[in-house]
Amino acid sequence: MSDKPSLLSSLGKDLPASIVVALVALPLCLGIALASGAPLFSGLIAGIVGGIVVGALSKSQLSVSGPAAGLTVIVLDALAVLPTWEIFLLAVALSGLIQVALYFTRSGTLSEFVPSSVITGMLAAIGLILILKQIPHALGYDGDYEGSLSFLQPDGLNSLSALFYAAWDFFLPGPMLIAAISLVFLFWWDASRPKEGPLRLLPGPLVVVLFGVLANEAFKAFAPGLAIDPSHLVQVPVSGSLGEFVGQFRTPDFSAIGMADVWIVAFTLAIVASLESLLCVKAVDEIDPKRRTTDKNHELLAQGGGNVLSGLIGGLPLTSVIVRSSANVAAGAESKMSAILHGFWLLLSVLLIPVVLNLIPLAALAAILIQVGYKLNTPELYKRRWAQGWHQFVPFIATIAAILFTDLLRGIIIGLVIGFIFVVARNFRTAISVVNDGDFWMVRARRNLYFIHKYELQKALGNVPEGASVVIDLERAEFVDPDNIDIINSFSRNARFRDIVVTIRGDVDHLDDAMLDAPTKKVAFT
Repeated sequence: MSDKPSLLSSLGKDLPASIVVALVALPLCLGIALASGAPLFSGLIAGIVGGIVVGALSKSQLSVSGPAAGLTVIVLDALAVLPTWEIFLLAVALSGLIQVALYFTRSGTLSEFVPSSVITGMLAAIGLILILKQIPHALGYDGDYEGSLSFLQPDGLNSLSALFYAAWDFFLPGPMLIAAISLVFLFWWDASRPKEGPLRLLPGPLVVVLFGVLANEAFKAFAPGLAIDPSHLVQVPVSGSLGEFVGQFRTPDFSAIGMADVWIVAFTLAIVASLESLLCVKAVDEIDPKRRTTDKNHELLAQGGGNVLSGLIGGLPLTSVIVRSSANVAAGAESKMSAILHGFWLLLSVLLIPVVLNLIPLAALAAILIQVGYKLNTPELYKRRWAQGWHQFVPFIATIAAILFTDLLRGIIIGLVIGFIFVVARNFRTAISVVNDGDFWMVRARRNLYFIHKYELQKALGNVPEGASVVIDLERAEFVDPDNIDIINSFSRNARFRDIVVTIRGDVDHLDDAMLDAPTKKVAFT
């Protein structure tokens, strides 16, 4: 039976989840556009395209795409190099075409080689960053843009020092009250939500947003000292008419297609966006309650199609984004219909009710993201990794620290390097066991044999004395590197000159029977 839910069976959960994701995505789209030095509306375009287009094309059931914090520095630098916004849009569209080309080369499968300790470390790090970055917003300090994942902030503070500044020098009681009450409600609602009846579908985050709006309006009327300043509310660009709304869309300047800088930016965006998307989708598969596996290569096609369209109509480059995706999982989504609907809600809301959206306090949204951060960073996760041993725990912790104290992309690269070092170290453990009883020898592969095991295999076979009988047991090895096969073949050919009887056990390809001289024989695996 397929594990993909039908649209009708999952709509009851996908619909409320999509509203939650749209509420979370809205300030992130605006914040990332602001940090990138791009028009605010371009972030909304990318969010809408990421939801509707990428959501429809992707085979991931729970990941959500949109403008990503990991691309802000690249976009900011590109806008300093490229003469106009329209030329930058051309680079975005070209980056999408490059991603489509990567799909045809099946480059997406490379993500399957990323160690799971790095993926879970990335999730835990994102959870910590969400908590650290959203506490200042909850207290009324908005010195860093929404969606930031970098340790260093543009206001001169960092993720840790901003906490103390917000708590001691910039504390505002109004936002704090809304955030505190919202957090208590969210955790209570998760534990006490009814299992039956219509209330089971009521999303707690939506209640929190409505509470935040009503509470702030009540502050304005009855306690002006607690009222939240407009700078701490969502700030969606408001269009005076449909024509003004449509006029915010832009098209690329195709006359610049021969510029070298355009292609440099396009390739940079394509590579970084692809890496971030593939790792995000792999991470979402890890937290999917149904443990579904996404076709990573097809994800390049979906992301590429989204970036082509985003560039063509005036949007920022986009990726699959772990913050939105995690909020989607936490909200109880079951299929990709949630991601698609969230794109429609973004479109309709910025078109029809931007003034209402601008009443939402950032403190209420901060409470939602803090809860998402906790769900990504539970104590059970650390206990589970510790129980798996130091070879899993150390790369896990190293990835968390690297992302926390740098940014997402640098941290992932550091985590990958450390993770692969531990993978290689594990494979350097003894892979060959040797047992001898007089003239009888057993040389056994305890697991798969790779090129790094050549020396160990050569040493074991080299110790077999003349006139002995030796069994080379490969039954536990599903894979034997060609270099090791050459060593075994060479030893077997040489056996008759040393009066050694060789028996090879295991069904391994490329052990050349025709070139093996008697008394050597190959015994098939049974």
